[in-house]
Amino acid sequence: MASSMVELVNSCGANIMRTISPTARAPRTAFVLSGGASLGAMQVGMLRALYERGITPDLLVGTSAGALNAAFVASRPQTVATAEELAGVWRAVHRDDVFPIDARTLIGGLTNHRDHLVSDRGLRRLARRHMQVVRLEDAAIPLHLVAFDVLSGEEVRLSEGAALEALLAATAIPGVLPPVPRGDRLLVDGGVVDNTPISHAVELGAERIYVLATADPLERGIPAPPRGALDAALHAFTVLVGARLEVDLARYSTEAELIVLPAVNRHHVQPTDFDHASRLIGEALADARMALDAAERVEAVAA
Repeated sequence: MASSMVELVNSCGANIMRTISPTARAPRTAFVLSGGASLGAMQVGMLRALYERGITPDLLVGTSAGALNAAFVASRPQTVATAEELAGVWRAVHRDDVFPIDARTLIGGLTNHRDHLVSDRGLRRLARRHMQVVRLEDAAIPLHLVAFDVLSGEEVRLSEGAALEALLAATAIPGVLPPVPRGDRLLVDGGVVDNTPISHAVELGAERIYVLATADPLERGIPAPPRGALDAALHAFTVLVGARLEVDLARYSTEAELIVLPAVNRHHVQPTDFDHASRLIGEALADARMALDAAERVEAVAA
């Protein structure tokens, strides 16, 4: 039955993978939000589509841009209004707000006098303005941010402690933004090893996982060369992300019900281009609505 479910959903044109759980009670539900820099705007449309149907999480897991979105909604009502508020944030953000170019920092990074190319002051300012919790454990919806410890080579799940520093750690693109010391660890963006941290949601007991990805695991190419070194690095990262997601979907589909909302970057927006948030949000919303409608039809047939 599970394999026929996957075939039926795919036949509806949605990039969605579903394994029906036999449990009668409401399953413990997680939203997993991946990284993707400016492509994180897609997740706003996905969140709205979920909220429109009354689908809300019991826990949130995010890294990189997904950590920002997860932290924003974790202590707000799980409603369409919250998704609209988050959309307003994305529409107002520009590249320099996230990657502020400072000649001293840039030169220091290029000459090995610093371990990063741009300051985190933009992200710090953005987070302070919009985060409503001081400590992770104070979030209304349990919030788990995924980082990577460059010293031990281990993934680190941050579920308690200072929320701002945890968020900066989970979004610190290695070599681009400064790593964040935390105890005896030196933390960077968790997307380095696990950009769509489904494994953490499974470990936390999630039985139904909505995957809010920003990359299609089957998409590899782009229509034109990247516009700069940062774009090239982030595109390569996106390809790796898609490959890892494809593996994880196969691995965890037997451990939880996975509902993967489609991430279709029709216009090949670069991860450093923050000028197309409205388009990404609108298209992701339409795609997510179609995917969720398809999933509901499958569930109705299964019932």
